Amino acid sequence: MRHLATRPLLLSTLLLGCSGSVDSRTRLSIFAASSLTDSFQALASEFEAQNPSIAVELAFAGSQVLRLQIEQGASVDLFASANQKHLQELVDDGYMRSPKVFASTDLVMIVPIANPAEIETFQDLTKASRIVFGNEFSPIGLYTLEVLERATADLGSSFGSVVSERITSLENNVRMVRAKVELGEADAALVYRPDAITSQGVLTLPIPDAWNVLADFPVAVSSEAPHGAEAAQFLEFLSSPVAQELLARHGFVSAS
Repeated sequence: MRHLATRPLLLSTLLLGCSGSVDSRTRLSIFAASSLTDSFQALASEFEAQNPSIAVELAFAGSQVLRLQIEQGASVDLFASANQKHLQELVDDGYMRSPKVFASTDLVMIVPIANPAEIETFQDLTKASRIVFGNEFSPIGLYTLEVLERATADLGSSFGSVVSERITSLENNVRMVRAKVELGEADAALVYRPDAITSQGVLTLPIPDAWNVLADFPVAVSSEAPHGAEAAQFLEFLSSPVAQELLARHGFVSAS
């Protein structure tokens, strides 16, 4: 009788064992600009290896889209933006704590592998019949506008006019801009250096230093972070030599 009475309990134990253990790790939620996709996936893997009790959950989109989601009540622990504007406005409105710039990068021009417009320099941008940029709400769009204004000041108003006439699409984030070139739907575009490095479907051309910009990438912990202590750990991790080396491999430079 005693043996029979224990059989259901033993069977239940075996079934629970077969179903797998429950993941009890803390879920750290991070919103990150689309341009950080590859680098933050690598950073998350390294952070999890160093902190086995934490699981990093990443969500990528244009910085302006992520900002809107936070304003509408999305629960998040950290937000890494592609420019300071969107993050600072969240700080000013009380959604985020003080931001910290953890990396920077510049812009490059990309063309399809086939390069049908035969573009060889940034000045050849006027040869393109189909140009794709980020829209005015996206960080990449704002940085692109700054580059074009600087170039036009040196090359003349005709350069800016021709480029403006050839714009066929304005995209919400840099990955959408890059995709247009990869698919051969655009002759040229401006993207962050990391987005060019991680693509096998584009050729990269430099932008002269006099016209280029340095894009700062800030990060901040949410004012109501569900996992504030773990978020602070990740924030500190971003400044570590290991994290900075990973960022450098993806085309970023140290913010220090």
